[in-house]
Amino acid sequence: MTSGVAALWSARTSLRILVRRDLAVKYQQSVLGYLWSLIEPLGMGLIYWFVFGVLYSGATRRHLGDAAGSYPLFLITGIFAWMWASSALTEATNALTGQARLITTMNLPRQVFPIGRVAGRFAEYVAGLPILAAIAALYAAHGRIHLGWTLLALPLAVAVQFVLLVGLALLLSAGNVLMRDIERTMRLVIRLLFYATPIIYPLNLVRESGMPGWVKIAYELNPLVGIFQLHHAIWYPDEFPDARLLTVTVAGSLLVFGVGWWSFRRLEPAVLKEL
Repeated sequence: MTSGVAALWSARTSLRILVRRDLAVKYQQSVLGYLWSLIEPLGMGLIYWFVFGVLYSGATRRHLGDAAGSYPLFLITGIFAWMWASSALTEATNALTGQARLITTMNLPRQVFPIGRVAGRFAEYVAGLPILAAIAALYAAHGRIHLGWTLLALPLAVAVQFVLLVGLALLLSAGNVLMRDIERTMRLVIRLLFYATPIIYPLNLVRESGMPGWVKIAYELNPLVGIFQLHHAIWYPDEFPDARLLTVTVAGSLLVFGVGWWSFRRLEPAVLKEL
């Protein structure tokens, strides 16, 4: 892994070029261009706010506590982070199959291609941070949230999520070359993960539910649960994950990264042969 990381670092310029190319190709024939990376999550946030903030406002206030008064910020924070995760996993799955000619002709570490998809979607996430900051500043000015030390949760959330997504991207991109059903399966998995992760609802809603204890434990073994708690904790200190959940999240993300890297290196000869 050390030699692989060193090779990847030496190819960082190529990685940057690939990310820029992917972003340019994605938006080159769009009138609004890069603004679509903001419009889509904001539109989703508006829909979920209408459902849970208007139609079911009573239940929402009861479970959100102090966050109920700024529920749109709670929603947008989760959805922006989710769009990065879901788009990165979707595009990374076919990162190798969609660039077969480029991969077989360029002398680059093949990890560059799936990691490039994660980095590209991260750039879109960064573009949305000023929107989040503006909404947060508005609520802070009205006293509905209080900004403090939990702002430091942002770099931690981003770092852990990046590690997890890179591990999954490496694993899925290599596996999809050898078994194309993975791409179709991921569409369903991503839909399930959206509702199986505290993005539009608080974690305490799950913890206070009547589900069996083993289901709750299995639920919190998902590293995305702790990651999205970190994202929400940026504005809501009470959402900061406890020591057990934070440990599970960090350890799980590092484990997925290690498995993804190891699997990619082991499958690389068979992948190149198939491509």
